[in-house]
Amino acid sequence: MPVEKCKGTRDMSPREMKSFRIIESAFSECCLSWGYDEVRTPTIEYLYLFTAAGTLTPGKLSKVYSFLDWDGWGGERVVLRPDGTIPIARYFIETLKGQGSARLFYVNNVFNFEETGRETREKWQCGAELIGAGSATNDIELVVLAIDILKKLGFKDIELRLSHAGLIRAILSKFEIGPEEQHRLTDRIMDGDIHALTEARPDLAKVVSPMLEVRGKSSSFLKNVAVMLGRGFSEFQGPLQDFITLTANLDALGVAYEIDVTSGRGFEYYTGLIFQLWSGNEMVAGGGRYDALIPLLGGSDSPALGFALYVDKLMSLIESQTDGEIPTTRIVIKPQPGADSLKAAFAAIDALHKAGFIAELCYPERSIEQYGTKWVLETNETGWRFSLRDLVTGANYDAATAEEIVSHLSAAK
Repeated sequence: MPVEKCKGTRDMSPREMKSFRIIESAFSECCLSWGYDEVRTPTIEYLYLFTAAGTLTPGKLSKVYSFLDWDGWGGERVVLRPDGTIPIARYFIETLKGQGSARLFYVNNVFNFEETGRETREKWQCGAELIGAGSATNDIELVVLAIDILKKLGFKDIELRLSHAGLIRAILSKFEIGPEEQHRLTDRIMDGDIHALTEARPDLAKVVSPMLEVRGKSSSFLKNVAVMLGRGFSEFQGPLQDFITLTANLDALGVAYEIDVTSGRGFEYYTGLIFQLWSGNEMVAGGGRYDALIPLLGGSDSPALGFALYVDKLMSLIESQTDGEIPTTRIVIKPQPGADSLKAAFAAIDALHKAGFIAELCYPERSIEQYGTKWVLETNETGWRFSLRDLVTGANYDAATAEEIVSHLSAAK
């Protein structure tokens, strides 16, 4: 039987891990600078956490990895977490309920079963959650934070798409249909099928079409929709006014966006703003407001919102930016035979590490070219103790101490 990984999973190569750490580092630095604290939740959670009052749709629940946590007499059904936000909500209720509010971030994997095994079953997310904050300013904070992270990663072609769960729910409420039919219609809308509702109720076509078909780029678009609806559709006015406030704030900050009500895929527990960030044809981040989630899980009323970066998608984009780069701060140490040379090699490695350089011993079986570096440092038994060679220019630099090598490399950065 061949040795192979499970279907739908992936190994991360050293190159891919470099991209992963770049994303993780930029994400963590930005979150910390905005006052967020890092947490990590368990990979395994109780199933009821995700079935509570419909926190996940039946379609998503059919794709969880679920099994019985058997203790010999009884047991509780558990899952590999299929979502990053719900465990954070559970953590807040269980651990921070007396605190009132919290800014939290995490780097986690999530699991969703896919029948063919050709799609990824394990995905990585960098997520930020703001709990106990109910103002439009907090919505803007999350959007700007997500954009800041992508800019820090070097992305310039960022497209922000906005939707509003409250508006979608208000539209669906007009149909007076059950939850199952609402989920079916919602899936069609979020797949871009804007005729799903008008086919079900042609008499509502005049109301629905302006909100589903037009792609606005300013708050003025929403104001026009509100005027057009008038007082005959009062249930739309609340979410519309909330949406108008949000977009007006973004206008004031000069943040470009596109209003697209059908861009709210996966909104089962969202109650307000839904946003997506795209780079080219890839959606690389998404999030929104979920004020009802914590009460659904048994906690007190707590407004909340959050977003996630889709690390797997970002990694492929990051890798394309680092192709062909020669690391200039990686130094390969090549000691000559002898105890004094070996001692000097380890002294050099220690000094270089403390100075922030990457320094590693050379494998005898491996050629210098395989390291992908421009610097080779030889340590000798006699004469100059250290000899640094620049593989790109061919220049050599001899020194008596490791500190002189560090100074030379620092100046050459």
